Amino acid sequence: MLYNNRMTEEFNNVELIEIDEDNQFQRIDNFLTGKLKGVPKSKIYRIVRKGEVRVNKKRVKPEYKLAIGDVVRIPPIRTAVKEESNINLNRVSSLENHIIFEDDRIIIFNKPSGLAVHGGSGLNFGVIEGLRALRPKHQFLELVHRLDRDTSGCLVIAKKRSALRDLHEQLRGRQVDKRYHALVAGEWPSDLFKVAAPLRKNVLKSGERLVTVSEDGKPSETRFRVLQKFNRCTLVEASPITGRTHQIRVHCLHAGHAIAMDSKYGDEEFDVHLKKLKFSRLFLHARSISFIHPVTKERVKFEADYDNSLQKLIEKQSHEI
Repeated sequence: MLYNNRMTEEFNNVELIEIDEDNQFQRIDNFLTGKLKGVPKSKIYRIVRKGEVRVNKKRVKPEYKLAIGDVVRIPPIRTAVKEESNINLNRVSSLENHIIFEDDRIIIFNKPSGLAVHGGSGLNFGVIEGLRALRPKHQFLELVHRLDRDTSGCLVIAKKRSALRDLHEQLRGRQVDKRYHALVAGEWPSDLFKVAAPLRKNVLKSGERLVTVSEDGKPSETRFRVLQKFNRCTLVEASPITGRTHQIRVHCLHAGHAIAMDSKYGDEEFDVHLKKLKFSRLFLHARSISFIHPVTKERVKFEADYDNSLQKLIEKQSHEI
């Protein structure tokens, strides 16, 4: 069953909203953009300038930052609400099986390979759109970080703006510990613990992103640990110290050991071997993530299991040793 791609209109009554910690420090124009789905930003700015929106019964400018206890008056306004289009309900319900943990602040999601974290670039369905359809009563659901479409594993979603703000601060302060598992071509040297190579992101005319090691790139560092050695390949753990686009994939290639089935930075000969084993996805899996919980302030750690294809390939490689 698919939702119809159509526009519906509804007439809102006057709303009085008291600001709590979840929306403090947010600009009033951004706050209204989130509340008035389907209303053009030009119209939002217009009703703010005309004084139809009030904070504590007073006029405010669009850049006004909200504080705890502020009462925002939102006038009646006709809004065009675009329904989610072409979201398959069966596919949405299946996302429930990939939720590792959930409380009133965060969701930890084991993202399947091949599923984008958000729609766009010709995609109308991603993890965040699916979870919003799965949790329609939650007004706030946002990605804390991202994973490449072909990468699987731990993905964190914030259910409160305060949680998003807290986790972003931890990411900037490098308090979030991410561990990835990657199957790479050849024998990874046991004494190669770190790859520090500056990365430069290039956008091709087609819009495709391609990252290269370049002296004028941004400083980038990934730490590695060998988990298991096989006949033709090695299972490694990668811990990105910085968070650049395609960082682990390019650092593995730079080290001379491309990740299995990497369509951009792969080893063609190795991938031909894997295809014979009926393996077809990128072997890069966000195995675990650790951070300080926004509410309890205790460090928590979550792990995402391998899917069947990763597990079966490891078993096959073990038999080849």
